[in-house]
Amino acid sequence: MSRTFLISRTDAIGDVVLTLPVAGRLKQLYPGCRVLLLGRTYTQAVADACPWLDGFLNLDELLPLPAAGQLAALRATAADTILHVFPHKTVARLARQAGIRHRVGTRSRWFHWLTCNQLVALSRRHSPLHEAQLNLQLLQGLGPADALRLPEVAQLVRLRPVVALRPALQELLVARQPGQLNIILHPRSRGSAREWGLPHFGELARLLHQAGHRVFITGTAAEGEELREWLQEHRPYLAADLTGQLTLPEFLAFIAAADGLVAGSTGPLHLAAALGRHALGLYPPIRPMHPGRWAPLGPRAEYVVFDRPDCQDCRQQPAACTCIKALAPLQVLSRVQQWRPLPLLAR
Repeated sequence: MSRTFLISRTDAIGDVVLTLPVAGRLKQLYPGCRVLLLGRTYTQAVADACPWLDGFLNLDELLPLPAAGQLAALRATAADTILHVFPHKTVARLARQAGIRHRVGTRSRWFHWLTCNQLVALSRRHSPLHEAQLNLQLLQGLGPADALRLPEVAQLVRLRPVVALRPALQELLVARQPGQLNIILHPRSRGSAREWGLPHFGELARLLHQAGHRVFITGTAAEGEELREWLQEHRPYLAADLTGQLTLPEFLAFIAAADGLVAGSTGPLHLAAALGRHALGLYPPIRPMHPGRWAPLGPRAEYVVFDRPDCQDCRQQPAACTCIKALAPLQVLSRVQQWRPLPLLAR
C-alpha cells in the first residue's frame, strides 16, 4: 500500500518554494507515494505548479470549519504521515486528533511534545545550512536518510506554469529584438526582506533601458499604489508596469516567459529560480538573512551580497540597511549583462 504524506507549510511563498525539495525527496525515497501540501490560499498556485505535489489542503478553508469538519477534512486526505515543516499549534493538535499515524515535528516547540510522536532535533537560528536543507532534516523523523548537498537539493526545486500566458502579455514579451532581454524588477518585499531601495531600482531600470533591454515592474496592487510616483518618474525606461495586474498563476506564467528577474530575498525571486529563469537576488550579509541561508535555488539562480562579515549597524536599524544599499546598480547591471535570452517555458 502506497503512503500519503502531508507537508504542513503555512507561511509565505518563498518559504513554500524552499520546501518543495521535501516533496521531491519523498518521491525519491518512497516511489509511488502521494504528497500533499497544507498551506495558505495564496500559496496554492505554487503547489499546483510543483510536479512533486499531488494535492493541496487549504488551511484558510480548513480552520473556519466546525471541529468535526476539520477532522473529517484531514482524514479525507488519507495521510498516514504529517511533516510539520512550519510549526502551527492548531494544525499539530488537529493532526493528532484526526489520528494521523506518523506525526513529525521539531523538539524546539513545546506543543510538538504533546502532539507529535516523532521529534527531530532541529535548530534553525544559528545553523550554517540553507533553509531548504533545514527543511529536509524533518525527514529524519521517518528513518535514516542520506543528507543531500546543496546542488542536489537545488535540483529538487522545480516549478512549471499551469496556465497559459494571456495573448496580450505574451505579445509584450515576444516584441523583443535579437539579443534583447525581458527583465522583471520586483522592488518591494512586503516586509519579508531587506530592500535595495527605489533609487537603486530606478537607476537599474535606466541602465538596463540604455543597454537595450526591456524592463517590467511587478508587485501587488497595493505596492503599485505606493510606487505610483516612482513608476511615473521612470516610465520612459519601462516596457510595462504590471503591478496589481497578475494573479499568482499568471505571474508564474509571465516569469516563465521572461528571461530573468531581479529582486531582494522575496517569493518572486524564488519562483523565478524554481522556474529555471535567471534569478538575481540582492542580499545583506546579516545573519540569518544572508544568502547562505536564503539564496535562490535553481539552474540559473545567483545573488550579490555586500562583502562584509556581518551587518551589526543594520541590525539596529533595519529600515536603513546600508549594507544592501552599498550594492551599486552598475554592479547588478554587470551581472545581468552576462545573461542570455531564454526560450519561453510553456505550460
